[in-house]
Amino acid sequence: MDNEILSILKSIQSDIKDVKTRQDEVYQIVNALAHSAEVNRAEHDKMINDIAHIKGNIEAIRKDLSTVEVVTANNYADLAKLKAVK
Repeated sequence: MDNEILSILKSIQSDIKDVKTRQDEVYQIVNALAHSAEVNRAEHDKMINDIAHIKGNIEAIRKDLSTVEVVTANNYADLAKLKAVK
């Protein structure tokens, strides 16, 4: 009977060690996932900043193109006036 109880206790002790080992593995996995999430968040923030920068550049280019269109139209008007004087 004592040997049987001792055997059961050893089995329980072994199971507890296995649970602790698995718990440590899960803890390491969770830490790795948390780190990965932080890296992804940083990359996401960088992409948002890059997109905002690109958006600003595109808006500036559109404004410049609009100015070029106006100047070109004025130049064509001036050329038409000069041709009419001839």
